[in-house]
Amino acid sequence: MLTDHWPLAGLRVATPRLELRLPDDDELAALADVAAEGVHQPGQMPFSVPWTDAPGPERARSVVQYHWLLRGNWTPADWSLNLVVFQNGDPLGVQELAARDFAVLHAVSTGSWLGLKHQGRGIGTEMRTAILHLAFAGLGAREAVTSAFEDNARSYGVSRKLGYAPDGVQRVVSQGRPATLRRLRLLRAHWRPSDGVPVTITGLDPCRPLFGLDAA
Repeated sequence: MLTDHWPLAGLRVATPRLELRLPDDDELAALADVAAEGVHQPGQMPFSVPWTDAPGPERARSVVQYHWLLRGNWTPADWSLNLVVFQNGDPLGVQELAARDFAVLHAVSTGSWLGLKHQGRGIGTEMRTAILHLAFAGLGAREAVTSAFEDNARSYGVSRKLGYAPDGVQRVVSQGRPATLRRLRLLRAHWRPSDGVPVTITGLDPCRPLFGLDAA
């Protein structure tokens, strides 16, 4: 079985209405279709890498290639877990959890995207809640960081709701123009696992060495 060699394929993070996991190839194709249909309103750019500038078919292909790339480049010292967010078996978007030297630093970063037609229903908050539970309760992280452009009020709203604190700014180039990223940080002491909806994790123990951790 694939999980014998790639146990991440059996990892599940679930809330009452969402399931976060790696997709099979057909599900990855369906996720690419979600990206092709739109991730944000025209004229906006919420991502540091403007991958959504590409036409729909190219955008869809980039989603497939990126997921393959992350799996192929995975090491315990440098990993990025891009879990697809499913509701009733349908892919809605992606919730990322990434780290370098996690075994030493115990720090993670998060990022996400959600199909435009699925936004405005609290799913963004719920999927971030789920991935933070994996980070803190599952992997024993000490802190989680994220960032968003200063005009991305929706992303800030999710972060503030979950207890993140401001962590400085960074000037970057976005679509050839200067832009400001605002960083946010959530310390383990400020994480509120009882907030929001209940989260369950299954299939984590055999994955621990892939995250740079001792086997359970």
